[in-house]
Amino acid sequence: MNSLLLCLCGLTLTQAPREELLWPKGAPGALGNEARDKPSLTIYRPAREKALGIAILVCPGGGYGGLALGHEGKEIAQWLNEHGVTAFVLKYRLSPYRHPIPLQDAQRAVRLIRARAQEWGIDPKKLGIWGFSAGGHLASTVATRFDDGNSRSDDPIEKESSRPDFAILCYPVITMKNPYTHAGSRRNLLGDREKDARLIEELSSESQVTARTPPTFLFHTGEDTVVPVENSLLFYSALRKHKVPAELHVYQKGVHGVGLAQKDPVLTTWKERLRDWLVVQKILPAPAK
Repeated sequence: MNSLLLCLCGLTLTQAPREELLWPKGAPGALGNEARDKPSLTIYRPAREKALGIAILVCPGGGYGGLALGHEGKEIAQWLNEHGVTAFVLKYRLSPYRHPIPLQDAQRAVRLIRARAQEWGIDPKKLGIWGFSAGGHLASTVATRFDDGNSRSDDPIEKESSRPDFAILCYPVITMKNPYTHAGSRRNLLGDREKDARLIEELSSESQVTARTPPTFLFHTGEDTVVPVENSLLFYSALRKHKVPAELHVYQKGVHGVGLAQKDPVLTTWKERLRDWLVVQKILPAPAK
């Protein structure tokens, strides 16, 4: 009987999440040896019979000073697992770490997932990035400031491209410019360089979009008073200018930081629009009729 129960559970439960350090021997630029100095991925794998070979790197928000690992991390990973997607929740370094450390962490995560794609049953050409709030700024920075890898590196991970194949940005911080930036995110990310005009321009993602920026889905609310909707509007406009496939959904009602908005019967429908877009992009298979 016990064996039968174990078999039945194995058919319905996702695999237990596990954590992987991005740099097992120590992250470059580490200020110490505490948990906060060790960026990592928590890997959530779908049930084997559901797995589609798709991976998404999830960047929770928190103003570059904290991480919303619950509703913008674990809950997102569980939703992705339900749809057959392997989720990698990123714990990136936060203030007092400054740019470019969070970007280095996120780029390393993209490379690491690609380098171990076969081990994790992933198609390295179906790797996306999903960010919320300040995590959306990090995701948009990865999507606009990538490289094709260093073929001369002794580290096989560094040989991989850091370009995501698609991006999902939810109520993201996009610009570092006034009046629409989130001042706390800018302060935590830039520190005493927060008035550096050149750096502000470089880290305003709407200014960095090119034709190679990956297809992007954006979700925001018009009532967001923490990160104004203009952030998503600016990025969407830049994507349109460069003819990058993009879709933007702005809901009239809803505060900042809602995650999947499970308790709001209207706002929670945004995730269905995301699923539809992933089907249109041929990332997820069309639902069976």
